[in-house]
Amino acid sequence: MSSKTAVSPENLLDELQATLAHGTVARRVETLRRVTDLFINGAVDYSDQQVELFDDVFQCLIQHIETSAKALLSQRLAPIDSAPPQTIRALAFDDLIEVAAPVLSLSERLDDEALIETARTKSQAHLMAISTRRVLSGAVTDILVMRGDDDVVQSTVNNPGAEFSERGFTRLVNRAEGDEDLATCVGLRPNIPRHLYLKLLAKASATVRARLETANPQQAKEVPTAVREATRRARSAASALTRDTAIAHALVKSLYEDGRLDEHQVEAFAEAGKFDEANAAIAALANVSVSIAENMMIETRSEGVMILAKVAGMSWSVVKSIINMRDDLSGGEPTDLGACKDTYERLRPSTAQQVLRFHRMQQTSVA
Repeated sequence: MSSKTAVSPENLLDELQATLAHGTVARRVETLRRVTDLFINGAVDYSDQQVELFDDVFQCLIQHIETSAKALLSQRLAPIDSAPPQTIRALAFDDLIEVAAPVLSLSERLDDEALIETARTKSQAHLMAISTRRVLSGAVTDILVMRGDDDVVQSTVNNPGAEFSERGFTRLVNRAEGDEDLATCVGLRPNIPRHLYLKLLAKASATVRARLETANPQQAKEVPTAVREATRRARSAASALTRDTAIAHALVKSLYEDGRLDEHQVEAFAEAGKFDEANAAIAALANVSVSIAENMMIETRSEGVMILAKVAGMSWSVVKSIINMRDDLSGGEPTDLGACKDTYERLRPSTAQQVLRFHRMQQTSVA
């Protein structure tokens, strides 16, 4: 009779009880080794009920063994897709990184909920292990970018299997200021929203811009090498549109040409968080180019938004929706809407027109 047949999952509980009651540490470790061997050798064939039994056995054993044995168990179970889920979770939440790291970085048994909880509560070393996973959702990278130190953030951005939400990209752009390596890596991410890419380039050094052009020579002409100066003057930039941005602009153009574009549509775009559509719409209604509107919309302060809106004859409720959209996308401190409302109501259309002419002139001078 083979060793696999001699020790079945159903016979483990009696042996386990004897081991825990009377066995030495060495015997417990040996029992763990035998149980692990048994599981790995038959993992693909075990039923859910048998896996659940192994889960109970492993959880009993890991409470009574030293760190090195738990770390070895973590290493052996991490690559197995059908590994006992509660055992994997217990190993992932272990405070000792040598125990947690293998499953945090490899195990497919850990869902986003477990990864997020670990990332919220454990050490930077735990976050680093998570950052190396084959696939990372935007919900997980949100926490890594928010809590992680520079090494964790760099590792996450360098992970080709990582996805980022718009909020995550916003945090990355903010963190990349003054960090040329991070700014370059963020700029090379394929799905970075265009308005955040422009914001990144606006703050980037000449070195970073050169790196981005070198890394993507076929797209060199698409890199806006002069978005704005330190004085935040609006500057034009020849930059090809991403497919999503081009689609958004085409939609707005169609609405405008059909006479269906009004402030209510702008408000709907803003409330849905659709920056490209809202930007193109306010540009059309204010009779300025999309690039001028874009430069004014991505300014840190809200004056550019209010100038465009006043020229377009928009009500305060629409302006408020646009400012709220900017705040949501930036992830920064909320804007003082009371002060903005007072400013907007005092702003005369003729003054807004004069300021807008200045922006047009600035763009023309650097074109």
